[in-house]
Amino acid sequence: MGCQDIINGIKDALSKAVFSPATLLTGRGGLHMTEIILCVITFVLAAFRGSSSHTYWNYAMFTWAFCPIMTLIITLIEMFKLDIPLNLFCMDWPDFTTGVAMSSSLMTLSVAIIYANFYACKKCIYAWVVSAFAFLSAVVYIIEVLKDKLLDKKKGSYLAALPGFWKVLEAFVSCIIFISLSGYHGKPALIMCVIAYIIPFPIIPLIIATNILKKLKSCLPFNLDRFVFIFLVISIVLYVFAAIMWPIFTFRNNPRPSECPGSYCIWAIEFIVAFMTYVNLILFIIDLVFTLCGICDFKRT
Repeated sequence: MGCQDIINGIKDALSKAVFSPATLLTGRGGLHMTEIILCVITFVLAAFRGSSSHTYWNYAMFTWAFCPIMTLIITLIEMFKLDIPLNLFCMDWPDFTTGVAMSSSLMTLSVAIIYANFYACKKCIYAWVVSAFAFLSAVVYIIEVLKDKLLDKKKGSYLAALPGFWKVLEAFVSCIIFISLSGYHGKPALIMCVIAYIIPFPIIPLIIATNILKKLKSCLPFNLDRFVFIFLVISIVLYVFAAIMWPIFTFRNNPRPSECPGSYCIWAIEFIVAFMTYVNLILFIIDLVFTLCGICDFKRT
């Protein structure tokens, strides 16, 4: 393809980028508007209830802001038909949007459970109202995913397919670990565990972004699959270290207190870190096995 053909292709794609508010009247547009409205209402209600210094609170507020912003951006792009040139030259747009909906489902459902566990009680009517809107937000995102996968039969090329969503799961579990970290100050062994959690985390979104952006992937000076293999091996080694050291230096001579509610007991939160460490270790191991064997299209090239 010559330069003139590329230029003509760009002009043709941009000529189709016109404002089309009719997209809001479709089932997809209605779902997007509902998601945005419910998340904003949840964010406002939670903010009026009062802030907290706890990381779970910060994660919840971030989720209720980030998810509707991403949905709004996707809606505006589709309203102006900018998804046509993006799909043609940069990325698989349906794959990206379904992947964002799947990620948002994970995030909103997790914060709905976390918020209800930490802030709702028998007499906390206001907190139950916030929790109800939080669960409604998660339900609408789940409905969008089911619509994309079951009704519209969208087959993702990466992010909405198993290989990409597996990376999203690994990043998601890492986030739960980070917001649950506590009790490691002044303990070198636990600080080493925190470092082990940190090292793989920023690389996961880079792998996801590189696979989404088709042009960027084709310009890489190295084989991405080989890089992913090395990354998975290093991640497994780091998580094996953390899976051994965190329980030993956290729970040795430190049994669960007799009164330890899940909401405010430090021991229970530290247990979440240990549990999620094993979850992510299993995810990384399965990811590596699937990548080596080429199962479920995990071997991308």
